[in-house]
Amino acid sequence: MAGHIQDRWYKTEPNANGKPVRIKTDRHGTGLRYRARYVGPDGTEKSKSFPDGQKRLAETWLSQVEADMTRGQYVDPRAGRLTFRQYAEKWLKSLGSEPSTVDSVRSQLTLHAFPYIGSRPLGSFQPEHIREWVATMEDRGVPGAYGRAIYANIRAVLSAAVDDGYLSRNPCSVRSVKQPTVEPKKVIPWSTERVFAVQDALPERYQAMVDLGAGCGMRQSEILGITVDAIDFEEDTLHVVQQLKLSSSKPVFALPKGGKLRSVPLPGPVADALRAHMKRWPPVEITLPWRRANGPKVTKRLILSAPRGGHVWRTSLNDGAWKPALVAAGVIPKPETEEDSYAAAREHGMHALRHFYASALLDGGENIKAVSEYLGHSDPAMTLRVYAHLMPSSQERTRKAIAVAYDRASRRA
Repeated sequence: MAGHIQDRWYKTEPNANGKPVRIKTDRHGTGLRYRARYVGPDGTEKSKSFPDGQKRLAETWLSQVEADMTRGQYVDPRAGRLTFRQYAEKWLKSLGSEPSTVDSVRSQLTLHAFPYIGSRPLGSFQPEHIREWVATMEDRGVPGAYGRAIYANIRAVLSAAVDDGYLSRNPCSVRSVKQPTVEPKKVIPWSTERVFAVQDALPERYQAMVDLGAGCGMRQSEILGITVDAIDFEEDTLHVVQQLKLSSSKPVFALPKGGKLRSVPLPGPVADALRAHMKRWPPVEITLPWRRANGPKVTKRLILSAPRGGHVWRTSLNDGAWKPALVAAGVIPKPETEEDSYAAAREHGMHALRHFYASALLDGGENIKAVSEYLGHSDPAMTLRVYAHLMPSSQERTRKAIAVAYDRASRRA
């Protein structure tokens, strides 16, 4: 057994004959009687006290400590008293991700985790606490996909706590704990008519954004950050090498999402639209920090600019131009009064142009690997999960192939 049990109510001393005898201590009858003591892996003594009549429980506890150290599952009791929030704050500081990612994770934990499990000591976590938290999120109406993102961050915090010795196991790793459910929802791409109706309803200086989104599959942040030297008119290629996004609520230039640089084909109509746009609204030089709000300043010649000559702010674009265009195209309803806000239109954001781009490529027979590369996805499997239902079915390909064969046969007859 690791360590030993100290009886605080009795001590052993030699009597007049030198024979050891048990005598009562000054603490006899008061306080917790037994103190289980052992030396931890860090070389310091640890202890836990038990009341009178629970010596066997103290021995069992010491045996468990010894077993945990043997299995490599030992957790220092003092470390386990650190709360989830205290540890998560430390974890955030060492995350090392993009500043905007860290800000997003911090916001999720602050809003949806700390109020419910933030004060719980790490050493007390059980699977039931995670199950209860997931149920609370679903009862509060947190969308499934967003809930999964929050859950993934909580699981990451607890995994790090296990690695750092604050927790013996991750309660999210047991089979009884399920991540928030997500209702299956298929992407429904816009029709060509809707794409051009929205484009026509936008202010003319912003219409090229639709060409870049629907014709090259660019994300909104990539469109806002596109520069003159990213377009190769001779090779009919567009190089997606940066984006314009917010870091700590400040605009910055940064690499595209996931750091994935890519080159996509530049269709003729899109190239013509960009030439016409740059002729009417010449590119402007914009100086912003690189990657983070306090990063080094860099200057880029942006193709798209705001009416007053600066870069385009996403919020101003969405509320002042994009949603009014959706109303004009009949995509969302017009607010009843001028004071009312526009209807929520998450599925009709500028990302809808990427869905149109993907559906057009798949309908035209492009393979999923190429589509994934042009979209800048992490891997083709992700693209397949999102757009598999848009791929022409084997039955349709079979019908077309046999119809072509019969057509050729009838011509020879």
